[in-house]
Amino acid sequence: MAVNQRVQAAIQELHSDGPAAASAGSLATASTAAAGSPSAAPSAGEAQSAPAGRAKIEKMSAEVKDDNPYSRLMALQRMGIVKDYEKIREKRVAIVGVGGVGSVAAEMLTRCGVGSLLLYDYDKVELANMNRLFFRPEQSGMTKTEAAKQTLVNINPDVDIEAFHFNISTLKGFDEFVKTITGPDGASRCDLILSCVDNYEARMSINQACLELGQTWMESGVSEDAVSGHIQVVRPGKTACFECVPPLVVASGIDEKTLKREGVCAASLPTTMGMVAGMLIQNSLKYLLRFGTVTPYLGYSALKDFFPTMQIHPNPQCNNPLCMQRQAEYRRKVELEGPSDAEDEPEEDSGPLHEDNEWNIEVEGDDEEGAAGEGAAAGPAAPAAPAAAALPEGIEYSLPTAEKVDAAKLEAEGVVTTEGETVDDLAAQLAALSQ
Repeated sequence: MAVNQRVQAAIQELHSDGPAAASAGSLATASTAAAGSPSAAPSAGEAQSAPAGRAKIEKMSAEVKDDNPYSRLMALQRMGIVKDYEKIREKRVAIVGVGGVGSVAAEMLTRCGVGSLLLYDYDKVELANMNRLFFRPEQSGMTKTEAAKQTLVNINPDVDIEAFHFNISTLKGFDEFVKTITGPDGASRCDLILSCVDNYEARMSINQACLELGQTWMESGVSEDAVSGHIQVVRPGKTACFECVPPLVVASGIDEKTLKREGVCAASLPTTMGMVAGMLIQNSLKYLLRFGTVTPYLGYSALKDFFPTMQIHPNPQCNNPLCMQRQAEYRRKVELEGPSDAEDEPEEDSGPLHEDNEWNIEVEGDDEEGAAGEGAAAGPAAPAAPAAAALPEGIEYSLPTAEKVDAAKLEAEGVVTTEGETVDDLAAQLAALSQ
């Protein structure tokens, strides 16, 4: 009703200025401005029912067709990268923080065909957010979760999206967060939780909830100067929790809200945020579909194009008693079952990738490589130096080739040690040569 009143008021104002002002273009501009106002923010039902670009697809297909949105994703399976890509439809991922990193991460997972997405944020879209990716100016005033849901449903209607608009850092919000990620059996109903928040308080809340449920989650962040970022995998008991190695602000007990100054904001680059979101979702896909190596920590420095990696072990003196409990549980598990990284290991190959072998392609070993392999099995041997004479005419090595040094060559060209000569004697010899 409020939207219609604003549109009618705009039309009357245009008519009062003259007939020419009430053109179709002016009317469209007024309608657009009214639709982009905060009062025009659609409800959850309106966002979900927004017209989709295509109908839902019941089963992913690898058929190469222009109207198949999954053909290039299923090619990963055909090429042997992923054993069963369609398993992604069984995965549920929660994203906390739908800002510069979280919104892009949500779009990537949606385009990859994830089964279900849970979105959490308490903020609204502002024009100040337009330097980032994903959100559009006409969504200004909408809650970030509903604006994201509106866009993502149109991109891929096959993804089940749940939007939650509250602050998980409050007592009520934290209880609601834990409730929404917990299944009927009391365990987490999520396969993975992604932290894309911009404050430590929210990270601490996610850390506590995941410790309570034994839920694996991935933390991400971008620096205030917008030229560096990182992602980190957190597995309760196995790796460091967020309180095991806390940032200085958290360890000092300082209220981070007191660090903010009026009129001063953090820098923001869509490039850095896009890089961090890409690293986060790449790691998430490897974890969910079990291919490649899941990186425990990956940093990014834009100034030097530096990508540091490391393993962060849990702190045996962590201040969080629940983390200490999870560490003890993991140690007992290792004692009983032995160390296991089954979550990181790629799924075993169950047979030939292409059994039909339509083109009768065979892989044969090279005779020279086979001979070298037999020699290596018999015992260690020095590698043979490449012979310059064996090269085709007109081709030569650009760098010196490795040559075998025998006793005669070493005696002729080797370094001769001198006895009884001092540094002054050698300096005098050098001076004599230069004269």
